[in-house]
Amino acid sequence: MADIMNSKMGQGAFDAEKLSGGCGDKNTAGSSSCCSEQIKEDMDVVASCGKKIGVVDRVEADSIKLTKKDSPDGHHHRIPNTWLDHVDSHVHLNKNSEEAMREWQAV
Repeated sequence: MADIMNSKMGQGAFDAEKLSGGCGDKNTAGSSSCCSEQIKEDMDVVASCGKKIGVVDRVEADSIKLTKKDSPDGHHHRIPNTWLDHVDSHVHLNKNSEEAMREWQAV
């Protein structure tokens, strides 16, 4: 019985990591190698508060460039990879929307 429980518990931990994209790990969260390889063009970018703040235009060496058509001011913005929390069907940031929009770089 204990073997069955351990097996199920181990599988659950694996599934949770798989669902989160594996980027919530303390050793990789916020690092530039954390999630950037999982990011694709046209993915929504969501702040930690749950608000969508933009759409990925392209991934650059150490940042993500957001589309200008989805920008509140009509300009491209760049956010550093250190703001990444995890990636699933969206790019999730470790900053809330106010912080992100105050600190992003207009390009």
